[in-house]
Amino acid sequence: MQADIQADTAVIISAKDEQDRIAATVEAAASLPGVDLVVVVDDGSTDATARIAEGSGAKVVRHSRNRGKAAAMETGASAVRLLDGDVPRHLLFLDADLGETAKQAGPLIEPVRGGSADMTIAVFSELVRLGGHGFVVRLSRDGIKRLTGWSATQPLNGQRCLTRAAFEAALPLAAGFGVETGLTVDLLRKGFRITEVEVPLAHRATGTDWRAQLHRARQFRDVGRALAAREPAVVRQRDRLRRAGR
Repeated sequence: MQADIQADTAVIISAKDEQDRIAATVEAAASLPGVDLVVVVDDGSTDATARIAEGSGAKVVRHSRNRGKAAAMETGASAVRLLDGDVPRHLLFLDADLGETAKQAGPLIEPVRGGSADMTIAVFSELVRLGGHGFVVRLSRDGIKRLTGWSATQPLNGQRCLTRAAFEAALPLAAGFGVETGLTVDLLRKGFRITEVEVPLAHRATGTDWRAQLHRARQFRDVGRALAAREPAVVRQRDRLRRAGR
């Protein structure tokens, strides 16, 4: 029962034009045991996302223009820091379109709360077919494996819980849709413990129209950039250029 668990976790939801689902997601997230704060980062929405989220009980921070997922995550974490007391909250990141299934996210918090993991990554027990999404997943999975030796089941899954220390250690986050891949690589390289947790969450399926294909192209670009920036040869060359420019 929630009353038996000390409030120690904040939920951060990045949202853009999610007025149809944001209320259900916020309300479900707020019901999770140990959650006493839900922050919605409205990332340049043109609909009523911010107003509905605030009316549903979330603290809302707005970007005047769309800045991307990584920027929204950093903004949300900064907002939580301002509201933290003496003990920093754990950070649970959820997608805005989970709806009422967000109430099933509790198992993501438990290993972090119990001290057995520094970050958890959701593995959806019921996958929604995403029509062509697999090539981006393979790029991320293969890159993480090559750089760290660890094989992720759903490397692009944005449902994650982290300690504040783990989040801070990963800053600055990889840009855009490369954020999950970069976060995983950076934390593993720094010795943080990552655990995958199967949860019955579900979000809206990505379609197959030209907008969906453009979305996947942007994902592929951002994941590729995140991996390239972490390749040893690229890092060495970057460091040499920086030293030469001093």
